[in-house]
Amino acid sequence: MTLSGKKAIRYLLAIILIFSLNFAIPRAMPGDPLANLLGEDVMLTEESIVELRAKMGLDLPLHQQFLNYWSDVIRFDLGYSYHLHSPVCAIILSRMKWTLLLAVPSLVLGAVLGTLLGALAGWKSREACQKFETGLVLMIYCTPPYFLSLLSLYALSFKLGLFPLKGFYSTGSALDIAHHLLLPVVVMTLFSLSRNYMIMRGSVIQERGNLYATYARAKGLYGEEILFRHVFKNAILPIITLLALDFGFILSGALFIEIVFSMNGMGNLIYDALLSRDYPVLQGSFLVITIMVVSANLLADLLYSHIDPRVRWQ
Repeated sequence: MTLSGKKAIRYLLAIILIFSLNFAIPRAMPGDPLANLLGEDVMLTEESIVELRAKMGLDLPLHQQFLNYWSDVIRFDLGYSYHLHSPVCAIILSRMKWTLLLAVPSLVLGAVLGTLLGALAGWKSREACQKFETGLVLMIYCTPPYFLSLLSLYALSFKLGLFPLKGFYSTGSALDIAHHLLLPVVVMTLFSLSRNYMIMRGSVIQERGNLYATYARAKGLYGEEILFRHVFKNAILPIITLLALDFGFILSGALFIEIVFSMNGMGNLIYDALLSRDYPVLQGSFLVITIMVVSANLLADLLYSHIDPRVRWQ
């Protein structure tokens, strides 16, 4: 069997396993989803409760629920949310676009800036200005994202009034949306940049001591020529893995940012569904995240083999 075939089987088995866990984990949580839906103060007859459980499919044996779940997945039917009174597909699509609008620019900017600045910091790690820059980035890296969000919201929105306090928009115009998104995007960019910076810096420091960098210097190359023509390609490999994870969890990774800035995106949707035991929304959200994670890792595998000939040889 070819290497591509083995990878395809591996990813297919991973999807089947994760989809099965996606069914089991929400049902392993304590609490009755029907009780969470109705609340503690609602009084219903036993017949009404039985009817509601049958309508939600909770009266069936667990194995039958599992088979129905897989049947719906194959038909791309993610179910219906009785908490939000809407099909799950429509809910996820309406929330996903806002989270993508928040997270994609942040991750792209954080990846580009963090990789380039980290490479230069690792190459010139002995210089005083680079040590000062690394200290600043390390301070951001060690700060929890929610705390960084709270500080920026308090200083720039509450005290100075430069940015809105919450939400994705007020009027819905492009300028208004950009105004609401600017501060959260900057916070997420700083956090993403700091991680990529530190990893790239360490990778460049490790790679620059190898013999091929010395050989490039012996050929007559200088400074950044050695970095970007030889060292950079090998040092960027750990960043590809990190970016694959970032883009895989892009829909849930903005959870803390969305909570602090009161944005109704995918992060808040998953959090609310978890509190209310909304099985269809949880399952649908996790399915989308699973597909994105597997796709991102597949893309990372392809990039690895394209950048590093040793991977193709193996």
